[in-house]
Amino acid sequence: MPNIVVIGTQWGDEGKGKIVDMLASGMAAVVRFQGGHNAGHTVAVGKDEYKLRLIPSGILHTGTICLLGNGVVLDPEAFCGEIDGLNERGVEVNPERLRVSRKCHLILPYHRILDQARESYKGESKIGTTGRGIGPCYEDKAGRCGVRACDLEDPDLLRKKVGLALAEKNALLTGLYGQKAVTEGDVLDKLEALAPRVIPYLADVSAEIARVEAGGGEIMFEGAQGVHLDIDHGTYPFVTSSGTVAGNASAGSGVGPDHLHRVIGIVKAYITRVGSGAMATELADEVGEYLQKKGAEVGTVTGRKRRCGWQDLVILRESIRLCGVSDLALTKLDVLSGLKEVKICVAYAYKGKTIQYPPQAEKGLAEAVPLYENLPGWEEELGSIRRFEDLPPAARNYVRRLEELSGRPISMVSVGPDREQTIRR
Repeated sequence: MPNIVVIGTQWGDEGKGKIVDMLASGMAAVVRFQGGHNAGHTVAVGKDEYKLRLIPSGILHTGTICLLGNGVVLDPEAFCGEIDGLNERGVEVNPERLRVSRKCHLILPYHRILDQARESYKGESKIGTTGRGIGPCYEDKAGRCGVRACDLEDPDLLRKKVGLALAEKNALLTGLYGQKAVTEGDVLDKLEALAPRVIPYLADVSAEIARVEAGGGEIMFEGAQGVHLDIDHGTYPFVTSSGTVAGNASAGSGVGPDHLHRVIGIVKAYITRVGSGAMATELADEVGEYLQKKGAEVGTVTGRKRRCGWQDLVILRESIRLCGVSDLALTKLDVLSGLKEVKICVAYAYKGKTIQYPPQAEKGLAEAVPLYENLPGWEEELGSIRRFEDLPPAARNYVRRLEELSGRPISMVSVGPDREQTIRR
């Protein structure tokens, strides 16, 4: 089996955690290549449910090495807390099983405070950030003034970098946002306590990947969020702060693009979005409420309700084009059970034209009108079905129509949250 990249084709929350967990059993390593602990992957194993934020879903498989690539931003406190939570539940997490790139940039207390202060300051114009400091940390990375994980091994350099950062951050916090200044001692004392716990996990992740491949092992690259939250290609400015497209698996892990052989796009049977930003097929009615409740559409990290809408092929086509998707994994098909009719958005009406791909103007998606194809729904519950042929005819037709419209095969169909509730085709 080749190296695989797994990405979300919508705005995140497509069920990547389950698919990564399911495929990880055949992988030597799972690599997370972007984002921070603002991502939430929920994995159900029997009666147990695990909510992973930063650590790759492969950690639930003994013998699978998990790696955090250089494209990840790491909150040391959240990282240690997640390790402790897993160990308490009997999932062994140690430096033999989990390694972190020395090049990862660190999310520090002033990043979180600045993130929350900015969002509050914007009022009704807020982005919908999780307030965990992700964006400000990536800003420092791009501004070449960030603190990296390897700096934990050099206390003098760490102290110098934090001091320089605070000179700027405190000017913003006190002068513009009316917040208290953050002291150097507050930051360094916390880092001094956490450094001995984080340092043993640090490694050259690019070299680790090369070592695994040299031994014949296969690797999965796990994306966070979704393609339409990509900093370049998403619905800007309502996006995340990193590159979520499949190609970033290369840059965010330290491997050449020739190491990425297959791209699996995860697509939910309907569409959801959390936070601000337009969603052309959003359903502000009883059907949207039905999907939200039946699909338990609540953010793993934030606890916010997700907005729900009909499947959007305009969004899906763009993801396929941007990421070179090989095949699709369809999740939450079971949630559509009970609807008499299901709809698929096949195009947009936009400024007097019919378009197949999202408009690129900042307010374009808000001005687009979805054009629907209507299909019959089905009443039967799907959770116990394990063969595609046993699905109700209307459910099979829905899957096949998505294949026709997207131009990609659907290789997996999820009919429930558990590992076993998956139809492989």
